[in-house]
Amino acid sequence: MDHSAPGLWRHRHSFGLPACAPVVSLGEGDTPLIPVNSRAGPDGEAVWLKLDSLNPTGSYKDRGSAVLLSHLLARGAAAAVEDSSGNAGASFAAYAARAGLRARVFVPESAAGPKRSQIEAYGAELVRVPGPRSAAAEAVWQEAKRGSVYASHAYLPFGLAGIATLAYELWQQLGRAPGSVIAPVGHGGLLLGIARGFQTLERAGLITARPYLVGVQAAACAPVWLGFTAGAAAMQSAAEGPTVAEGVRVRRPVRAAALLREILPGQGTFVAVAEERILPAYRDLARQGLHVEPTSALPWCAYQDLAGSLPTPVVLVMTGAGLKYGS
Repeated sequence: MDHSAPGLWRHRHSFGLPACAPVVSLGEGDTPLIPVNSRAGPDGEAVWLKLDSLNPTGSYKDRGSAVLLSHLLARGAAAAVEDSSGNAGASFAAYAARAGLRARVFVPESAAGPKRSQIEAYGAELVRVPGPRSAAAEAVWQEAKRGSVYASHAYLPFGLAGIATLAYELWQQLGRAPGSVIAPVGHGGLLLGIARGFQTLERAGLITARPYLVGVQAAACAPVWLGFTAGAAAMQSAAEGPTVAEGVRVRRPVRAAALLREILPGQGTFVAVAEERILPAYRDLARQGLHVEPTSALPWCAYQDLAGSLPTPVVLVMTGAGLKYGS
């Protein structure tokens, strides 16, 4: 570890970058970890919020984008395309601007207005695709077939090493591994990156046991929850219904199979949250001074369901800023 480097770049040795590779950074990482006096848990239960919503573009995606764009520069890319429901696209656009790459971002037409505006503010070309989130994924895939560099936060492995730094930070901030970590699941990169981060700490002998991991999806679109509770084949029947938690509206998660291999019963679980609970949880967090987007309210709902049954301390990952939510 390079203690002289800022933020997540103190872990550069784990990113697989060539020694001469440029660093594309906006100051990501080192986000706050704050305690919560939860009304849901028993007295004295330790509950913490990891505010990755305070990364430079307002979401945890910056951890992956910093590493991904550094890899693209090291490989000589001059332009790239990405698809996103909003946060990944905004993050990609910002880091592409920082790197001097031309960027095109494909988003579903339902993507929140502030996220679309953020993407365009960074100078990226915004391509709005009619239909659900999956339609944007198909549109960018066709663009990649025509020869564009597809800088996918979901398919490319590079960003996972950046997301793993979230686990390293939790270990450093708590002085130990958490007992449990709760995080939203869309494509699954966030929870998979966290899992691999704690695996690395365990293999290095820095922790003796990994946390219990809880992945949370909106019930309107919950393929990984279906796969965990009813078998992998059940994921094919997952719906792609509308949800205010747009960050997890992913019907065919790229990392689903890897998550189901990594998180076995007894080592973690998955929860599906009913749509009518999400906005009340979003407002509850706001009244505690935490303006996060509705996707970040999913861990709060899951904690309320599981309080008292989880190994402590419990960490809830706040994935995106509330200013991104709205029309």
